[in-house]
Amino acid sequence: MALTISLVFLFGLVLFFLLRSHSLSFGSAFTAAGFGFFLASTGAATPINQLATAVLNAIPDL
Repeated sequence: MALTISLVFLFGLVLFFLLRSHSLSFGSAFTAAGFGFFLASTGAATPINQLATAVLNAIPDL
């Protein structure tokens, strides 16, 4: 059985736990989320998606 998890959900969960453990401030989390939002609307979005897909496809082969 394959389990799929959205990378947005995964990164959101990591940000939540970093905020909860006080390893990250709210300003830093807001900056990280804003950077990701604006990065998604640039030409860099396609290569980043391709890289993430390649890494996720390579993990089972390790």
